[in-house]
This record gives sequence, C-alpha cells and structure tokens, in this order.
Amino acid sequence: MHKLENSFLKIKAREYGAELTSVFDKQHNIEHLWQADPKFWEWHAPVLFPVVGRCLNDEIIIDGRNYEMQKHGFARKSEFKLLDLNENRMIFSLKSNEELLKVYPYNFEFLVGYRLNLSSLVVSYEVINRDNKDIYFQLGGHPAFAAPFMPNEDYHDYYLEFEEIEDASRYYINDSGYFDGRKDVSLSNSNTIALKNGLFKDDALIFKHLKSRKVSIKSKNHNHFLSVNFKGFNYLGVWAKVGAPYVCIEPWLGCADTADKPVEFKNKEGVVMLAPATSFSVSFNIEMG
Repeated sequence: MHKLENSFLKIKAREYGAELTSVFDKQHNIEHLWQADPKFWEWHAPVLFPVVGRCLNDEIIIDGRNYEMQKHGFARKSEFKLLDLNENRMIFSLKSNEELLKVYPYNFEFLVGYRLNLSSLVVSYEVINRDNKDIYFQLGGHPAFAAPFMPNEDYHDYYLEFEEIEDASRYYINDSGYFDGRKDVSLSNSNTIALKNGLFKDDALIFKHLKSRKVSIKSKNHNHFLSVNFKGFNYLGVWAKVGAPYVCIEPWLGCADTADKPVEFKNKEGVVMLAPATSFSVSFNIEMG
C-alpha cells in the first residue's frame, strides 16, 4: 500500500489494479472512498482498461479473431508496478506481457497516476503504443464514494448535482450487461438526481450526451460535498448495489456492447485509436470541500 498526504487530503493506493483504497478529507475528518464491504461490493475504485462494460460473449474481435475479454477489462485484476512516488504523486505502470498478449494482442504501456492538488485528487491515465501498428482501447474510472458522509445521516439525504441543467437520456443495459435499445429521459430540465434505494434497480444510469462535465454528491443537511470533474470523457456511469451506502461516479471513454451486434474491436462505440510510437492522456479530478 502506498500513501500520499498534504494538509487537506490523505490517499492510499495499491499495486493490484493500481486501485485507490482511501481518499480521506483531513479538513472534515471524512473517509470519502467506499471501504469495500464484501456484503455489498468488494471494490473501492477499479480502473477499467482496455474495455468498459461487458463485451458481447465476453470477447473482442481483432482482425477477425476472437479474444476472451472479461467485463471492464483486465487492468483491475492485474499487478501494476509502482513507477514513481514523491510527496505529491504516485504513478503505476502495466505493460503488455506474454499472458496479456493472449487476450489483447497489442504491445502497450498503461500508466495510472494519482496527484494531490490542495483539496483535489487528480486521477490520470496514459496509454503508450509500443507496437508497430495502431492499437485500440477503451478506458474509464469506477470510483465508489461513501454516502452518507456522516454517521447520523441517511442515503436519502443525498443527491447528485450536475453543473448544467440537463435534458439527458439514460441508456439501459439488459440483465446480461448489454445495451438493448431502451432509453428514457432521466434528467428533464433538471440538474439533480435524488439518491434512493431503488435508483439502481435496473443497473447503472448511463449517460452518453451530457452537457455537464462535473457532478457533485451533496447532502440536504450541510455544505460538505464531493465533486468529480470529468472533462475529456464522453460517457458517464452512475451506479451502486441496491441498498448499499455508496455511489459510483464513473467517467468513461467507451461503453458496453449492444446485444446481438458483434463488431470488430476498432469499431466499438467510443473506442480510442492510437498510432504507433504515440501516447494518449486523460484525467479527472475529485474535489472535496
């Protein structure tokens, strides 16, 4: 386990999955990251790479060949190497290897970084193409934040607040984890969604066309907040296990497959193409106050 700390925050992360395990607000004495109670969900903040969501038949198709690919990709269950650690940041690295090439036939390096900036945590991802051909990928974050913040509060005291008034559709996935064509307007001339136990009974709220690039978790009882700024990501997932005291705010580049529509990996929705000897970087900020 590795740590970073300043006057505002103390964070912890581990090599397994390059996963955050703690985001502690020192100013308000609040642990904001979900502490992985296995009764509900045993993760804190998995990193999604090289796919987001579930692939059709748990496979990707590259140059006509099928490769096994687990939901949300292999990064979250891979051992990263700590590449750099100083007083303000830590960087983890995952490189292609013999085993990974069997399921993802590209030579790559994937860097996950955490940097403290006063009362904000910057989460960064960088993909480096170390192959002699174009490579393709999706990526995203899946951090779970404890709600309520305070022990004397209830989940129903909390709500999500988007930075813009939205008219945005929620896109549904079926019981197998694939888009099935269903959608409805979950945000209609509004910028708030109340947290309640039945909110996620049909799985995640998935938004593809938000104007907002910032969403905050807030309480009706006080002014403390947590905001996720996700400029650079074109999709957002919001999710929790039904009845669990947390909410995931998930910035994504890419999303799950559509039922009964197999496509080549390079044609998947939201996929990123990266030319040889180039890199791609994106980040999101978690701010507390």
